[in-house]
Amino acid sequence: MMTIFYPIGDGLYVNITNKCPCKCVFCIRDIKETVGENDNLWLDHDPSLDEIKEELKNFDLNEYKEVVFCGFGEPMMRLETLIKTAEYIKSIADIKTRVNTNGLGDLINNTDVADCIKDVIDSVSVSLNAPDKDSYIRISRPSFGEKSYDAILKFAKRCKDEGIETVFSVVDEITEEEIEKSRDVAESIGIKLRVRYKNS
Repeated sequence: MMTIFYPIGDGLYVNITNKCPCKCVFCIRDIKETVGENDNLWLDHDPSLDEIKEELKNFDLNEYKEVVFCGFGEPMMRLETLIKTAEYIKSIADIKTRVNTNGLGDLINNTDVADCIKDVIDSVSVSLNAPDKDSYIRISRPSFGEKSYDAILKFAKRCKDEGIETVFSVVDEITEEEIEKSRDVAESIGIKLRVRYKNS
């Protein structure tokens, strides 16, 4: 049985794909098969919308503060499924929706993703992970190469402009100096930075 939904704290997380265009040096998938006390997050296949709806029946959305699209892959790899799932969730419950993303959705889908998700996603957390292009490529190892970093900044700004609550994040494995430089980058476009703690 696949783990499509898994709870963490007051959030219900949605694992819709294991595909990702990055091979981050700190990726949790290289260390363990799950997050928290949940079951294995490796999927046999990308679940269909019907499978997602069926699995959701096992959870009471009233017990959660938000639904978060974040699993063992990049949710934007399945943009249409993400949008339809979020639409369905919004149709059956008054609950916030968030996407944790590497910010490369525009390159993945060759479209303006912020415009596509603005009606169904309330907030996004974008993995910045580095204060500059060279560091980002070294740390995140994106398949799109050098254009990736600028694409992340553009995506985040577009989300902010569309009224989506937007936050950048970095992992605490980078140096304090790099964290502060990343904060400067984030604040230069009016977006807050959050530090993610790898072992928490």
